[in-house]
Amino acid sequence: MIQNKVKSKLIFTEKRFNAGYFLNEDALNSFKLEINPQNCIALSELANVFNPPIFKRQFCQPSERAINYCQSSDVTNALEGSDVYINKKQAEKVGSVVKKNQILVTGFGTIGNTRLVNELSEGISYANNVCRIESNGKFPYGYLYAFMTSKFGRSQLNKNASGSVVRYIEALGIKRTLVPILPEEKQQQIHQLIVDSANLRVEANKLLKEVKEDLLSQLGFNPLTNEEYEYFGNHVQGRNVSSFKVSSKEISSVSINSFNYSRRIKKLVDKIKSVPYKTISDCLIEGGYFSTGSFKRLEINSDNGIKLINQSDIFNSRKIGKNLSKRAVGNVKLVEYGEVLIAGVGTLGEGETFCRTIFSNEELENQLVSGEFIRLKTNDEIPSGYLFAWLNTDYGFRLIRSTQSGTKLCRPIPELLKNIPVPILSNEKMLEIDSNVKKAHTDLFLALNKENQAINLIENEIDAWQ
Repeated sequence: MIQNKVKSKLIFTEKRFNAGYFLNEDALNSFKLEINPQNCIALSELANVFNPPIFKRQFCQPSERAINYCQSSDVTNALEGSDVYINKKQAEKVGSVVKKNQILVTGFGTIGNTRLVNELSEGISYANNVCRIESNGKFPYGYLYAFMTSKFGRSQLNKNASGSVVRYIEALGIKRTLVPILPEEKQQQIHQLIVDSANLRVEANKLLKEVKEDLLSQLGFNPLTNEEYEYFGNHVQGRNVSSFKVSSKEISSVSINSFNYSRRIKKLVDKIKSVPYKTISDCLIEGGYFSTGSFKRLEINSDNGIKLINQSDIFNSRKIGKNLSKRAVGNVKLVEYGEVLIAGVGTLGEGETFCRTIFSNEELENQLVSGEFIRLKTNDEIPSGYLFAWLNTDYGFRLIRSTQSGTKLCRPIPELLKNIPVPILSNEKMLEIDSNVKKAHTDLFLALNKENQAINLIENEIDAWQ
């Protein structure tokens, strides 16, 4: 039970008499700032806060006239950008293109997710329901970002939000956020941690991109065009409709889904098999292809629980998860460093995470992941970072997608997935790629730690207020 004293003046001001309005977690966090107005300043005095106007999105294929487009749910992504593009001229006209050092805040659905725009995300178009916060220089942008990401920033956003079923908040409500006035030295310390965190994320993203390019270059493979694979979506002008004949002898008892017998994918497979290769199953230890399995999910509010990470969390830079009872979960296999995880359930939209891969770094080590993931543990011949690098390319992703079966919720067919070819390079080169993949993911982990340090400094200062 939550209990607290509320002054009658506050009740008259808010025109609310229900206890839940004043005693929920967001209200209690906001209350600490509201009763210390002398130590706070409104965000409107520190930054330009705005939403671009609503606009009709004209989706298109990647080209010089297209620009990367991210929606509200992409704000939390660990990696930069998306696979969705819209008309560049249209995005520039409405001012939806973000600039470096702006702070992005989600204001629709899940409220309060934040992202700091860096040199890689600069120039991307974000949806109009993602608010932009641009520091005017009075407070460092890193300090503002850390506060908006903290529980005190998020709680104020949720408290000031409107709507019953779908919650929302726009720039006018976000401007009311109270920001603590901490000593300048403390602000700079927090700001520098955020800057260091952002730099680590940039370097990690650049390194992963270089790994992809280097791997394909070593194999002599060009980036895929949309004529070389099957996908689920609107027809693209100039792209031939995929139709083909398959001999009855080629159809196995595993599947009768035409997607699994694509001639385009067959050409890709033949291309990969023209170089030395192994199948995925050949790259794994015995029993190295598995899922977590089912277990009882009993949520608790305790530090002694275990965090469950599912597909909606794992691709985010900050993996919230659910806190479960260890006793209820029982004896299940926790994630080990270096495991390659494949999102094993989802839909075929181009922006969906279904069939995307994750490398298990220090953040995921000893964590509990849901049974929807396909987990791969490599043997001594194939480094785990190298297998991830291949499956993370367009080639690997399209080959995994080609094994799917299902109508609404799809899943890869295990027998087809295990037979996906993995091209083999020299042992020295594979170890180099493995090392770069691991370094990039360690940098992402270190970036998160620095961000958490900055947030903890702010939260500890406010918690110490009387």
